[in-house]
Amino acid sequence: MNQRYVLVVDDEPHMRRVLEIMLRKAGHSVFAAGNGREALEVLRDNQVDLVITDMRMPEMSGIELLTRLRQDGDEVPVIVITAHGSIESAVEAMKYGASDYILRPFDIDALELAIARVLNEAEVVRQNTFLREELNRGWDAFVGASAAMQSVYGLIRQVAPTKASVMIAGETGTGKELAARAIHNSSPRRGKLFVPINCAAIPADILEAELFGYEKGAFTGAIKDRIGKFELANEGTVFLDELTEMPMALQVKLLRFLQDNSLERLGSNRRIQLDIRIIAATNRNPRDAIRDGHLREDLYYRLNVFPINLPPLRERTEDIQDLASHFVAKHSPRADRANALSTAVVSRLRAYNWPGNVRELENMVERALILCGTGPLKSEHFPVDVDAAAASPVAPVGNSAPTGPLVPAVEAFEAHMIEHALEEAAGSKPKAAALLDISERTLWYKLKKYWPKEND
Repeated sequence: MNQRYVLVVDDEPHMRRVLEIMLRKAGHSVFAAGNGREALEVLRDNQVDLVITDMRMPEMSGIELLTRLRQDGDEVPVIVITAHGSIESAVEAMKYGASDYILRPFDIDALELAIARVLNEAEVVRQNTFLREELNRGWDAFVGASAAMQSVYGLIRQVAPTKASVMIAGETGTGKELAARAIHNSSPRRGKLFVPINCAAIPADILEAELFGYEKGAFTGAIKDRIGKFELANEGTVFLDELTEMPMALQVKLLRFLQDNSLERLGSNRRIQLDIRIIAATNRNPRDAIRDGHLREDLYYRLNVFPINLPPLRERTEDIQDLASHFVAKHSPRADRANALSTAVVSRLRAYNWPGNVRELENMVERALILCGTGPLKSEHFPVDVDAAAASPVAPVGNSAPTGPLVPAVEAFEAHMIEHALEEAAGSKPKAAALLDISERTLWYKLKKYWPKEND
């Protein structure tokens, strides 16, 4: 369990001392205040996990302190202790948000149990708040039944139950965070936090404090203690996205953490032991990143216990129709649009190279839904570069012809010709076959090949 910070508020020095000794013996750090006003000053400058306050005190009572905290939006749990117990005062304390109510004289064991229960409940509330944002993510967000994705699913199922570190490599937009969430959600840690950190999105001079936390006074502006993302994720999973953007000096500290699973907050020399699974990801080739000085080789070997490579969308074009339909259903308020993609639209999407991968496809579908309004989705609702890619999948004659796989290019061109013939023939298969100078039987064969779901 992480060390907790408890504020004791009591106008009697002897009682404060008794509570301090008890709490420190239980492994907690303790702040002390003689009344509610002093307590507010402590809370202003320090992170506190629990307040234990006397009910009746000079200047500001326990109820007044509790009321002030809730008015300020501070949800820190509060245990009220008083020698003036009554049903009315208990009801009043609970009404203003007290977590528990203890009467003097109290039994030390009973108070310790109450403290443990309140801290545990606060932890559950904190985690549930975080986890609510993670619903319907992870496995539920994966779409695609291609052989390439089936291989990825198999690797995730294999590594999820273990404690092994995972390195996920893949181009931008291929779903690296989804894969990391799926690993976490399929692991014994799924009831704990999954904490994603984009190393490229946080300034280098702030990233260390975000990861490891800091003590009050560690640097200018550090006016109170703050736990880092690693402590937040204790017993859970940390996902380090774009690892190669992490400064090399910070990679050294990460390597040290991986060696003994302990860290020091900035400005502290006390080591904190944690139990965290690290999943890292990069859109670079890790070997190239090592060569170019963006990734420490020893850190790579420490994290690359179980590598997973996510295929780009252009290598699993058979998933494009399912993905596009999924995004139509996600972004359209109309339920009837989930299967509203025509063969012409699907053909164009399959012919595109998708440099932005699945993320680009989702953005393109959302844009198309805006453009089409209440009408049907058509090819013209998608960006021009899709049309260009679909219309020219085969290299032009001449010395400037690009190189690439021949079969996919020929198939894309063939599918493009078929969908245009169908448009010109107003959907008539015999007329389209005549325009293409092929038999109707051959046309049906190719329709089932390129659009199997619509032509079963």
